[in-house]
Amino acid sequence: MAVLEEVLRGKYPAKAHARKVVQWMREQGKEVDGTLYLEGQKTRMIEDNDEPVPFRQRRYFFYLTGCNLPDCYFTYDVKTEKSTLFIPPVDPDEVIWSGLPMSPEEALKSYEVDAVLPSSELNAHLASPSTSKSTIYAISNQVSEDVTFLSYDTKDFELLKPAIEYARVTKTPYEIALIRHANSISTTAHIAVMRAVAHVSNEQELEAIFLKNCVERGAKEQAYHSIVASGTSAATLHYVKNDQPLDNTLNLLLDAGCEWDCYASDITRTFPRTGTFSPESLAIYNIVLSMQKQCTEALKAGVLWDDIHLLAHKILIGGLLELGILRGSANDILKARTSVAFLPHGLGHYLGMDTHDTGGNPNYADKDPLFRYLRVRGTLPAGSVITVEPGCYFCRFIIEPYLKDEKHSKYIDGSVLKRYWSVGGVRIEDNILITESGYENLTPTPKEVEEMGKIIKGED
Repeated sequence: MAVLEEVLRGKYPAKAHARKVVQWMREQGKEVDGTLYLEGQKTRMIEDNDEPVPFRQRRYFFYLTGCNLPDCYFTYDVKTEKSTLFIPPVDPDEVIWSGLPMSPEEALKSYEVDAVLPSSELNAHLASPSTSKSTIYAISNQVSEDVTFLSYDTKDFELLKPAIEYARVTKTPYEIALIRHANSISTTAHIAVMRAVAHVSNEQELEAIFLKNCVERGAKEQAYHSIVASGTSAATLHYVKNDQPLDNTLNLLLDAGCEWDCYASDITRTFPRTGTFSPESLAIYNIVLSMQKQCTEALKAGVLWDDIHLLAHKILIGGLLELGILRGSANDILKARTSVAFLPHGLGHYLGMDTHDTGGNPNYADKDPLFRYLRVRGTLPAGSVITVEPGCYFCRFIIEPYLKDEKHSKYIDGSVLKRYWSVGGVRIEDNILITESGYENLTPTPKEVEEMGKIIKGED
């Protein structure tokens, strides 16, 4: 924790990010010269209301500034590496209601930029002789109508966005520290839900407990809408109701994570409401836990993510064959893609400022159902953070068509399957940092059966 705090005492490494972005642009064979230009998210009002929409900073802007204020702008001179942040000037009418905004002096101390100017000077800065006769790099549809690039000979609205997206894949130690801290807070909240699950009556009470534990630790923003799915609702991958009674349900699937300074955590745990799994639930849980552990152990820089996803399916097929849910040859089942009925999603995704972070190169047009929903395709670089989240789901909507299809039905024993519908779904998800020689698990949330059981029963 001391090392983490030491890292976070520094400034967000915006300059290093800008250099990495320019390097990627040049690696595409471009002679990059001129100005990088980005706009932060604007203040937007709720329709028919005088309150603003909850603010979420544009991630492209944050990556090169570390600034989480609305209505800001940014320029970066490629040749001199000078960065300039433009922040809103003082508006006396706004001060009456909201107090004084951050001053240029405070912004210089807070962010890794070379200059801070009021946004009222933006167009004059863009028109200055020092920036003219070169190229402006901006993101299409993220340039305000009142901003002019007339002094620039060339305007490029295509290169900057993919450059930032690919640069974001590999993380600096500062970014890793942010993700680690978000994981730490989310872990505390997950444990709080485990402690409460046997004593509440509705999913919404558990969501409230998770949020409370995050907010009181300073993490007011969630990385995504929490999934608090009890019983058969856990078979819905992105379940959002979070308001159903817990009566007569076996397990709870909690997929929830806060963000810290715009960086996400993404953690899933599945556990028995009473602290003890039913025999069927335990059997499925052990398969998924084995999938997660074996897939994680196979990770290191340069590994092909497609192969890790394939490994998950092979382990799942072996486990379901042992239980009798599947029958026949493991190779034939894999070739037929029957296991997709039980694991229809990809094994994981990059994690960073977005929960489903950039740079994954998915191919949703892939005709192979085993790989169609993989959010990451290709090899994993050192410094990337990826989720490993295998699952096994008993969703009637998905599985019943397989039971009616001769290609798949011969591999599924419907009489055995009946005993497992009430399990709903099991998913286990950790956030994994890829290193040159292996990996580091950034998620300390309990997932061993005995440990979770003790927490739920109050025996820890």
